[in-house]
Amino acid sequence: MSEPNPYADGDYTWGPGHGAGTPGYGYPHDAAPAGGAYPVSPAYQPTLPGGVPVPPQYAAGGAPSFSLGDITVVGDQVLTPAGSMPLKGAVWNATDLSRTEEKISTVGIVLACLFVAACGLGLLFLLMKEKTTSGFVQVTVTSGGRHHATMIPATRPDTIHWVMSQIAYARQLSF
Repeated sequence: MSEPNPYADGDYTWGPGHGAGTPGYGYPHDAAPAGGAYPVSPAYQPTLPGGVPVPPQYAAGGAPSFSLGDITVVGDQVLTPAGSMPLKGAVWNATDLSRTEEKISTVGIVLACLFVAACGLGLLFLLMKEKTTSGFVQVTVTSGGRHHATMIPATRPDTIHWVMSQIAYARQLSF
């Protein structure tokens, strides 16, 4: 395979060692090809062709409209740790990953044990219940070819209702 193509005529003008055309994508090379056919693109955006402006990561100025976890809406932008997204056309979703458990209170068990011997009404203390909520509400936003998800801790049974009201407001702003 070290021999040149036997079927080619004397005008062999492509292949290794014969220069390269202008690349439209890929990582920049360490040096320009022979003759300097194209400039070396910057290292921070290797896949963008030359002359394409890089969008700013955060919107300029303005007070936040609202915030859900690490997702913030400012003006016409949705700001996330991964960068900004356009608010117009954003798709918002919420998933309830929380649970609320109801169990007999520890105080009720102690009082029932103390008063059951005195009178049978001590068993009524077993009706003392306490509710505990644990878990998260996952909020996702998709816009401009990007996707971001955040988790909001659920501390009360109505956390999902508060998040859904915020999502409804965000959906109105996204039109």
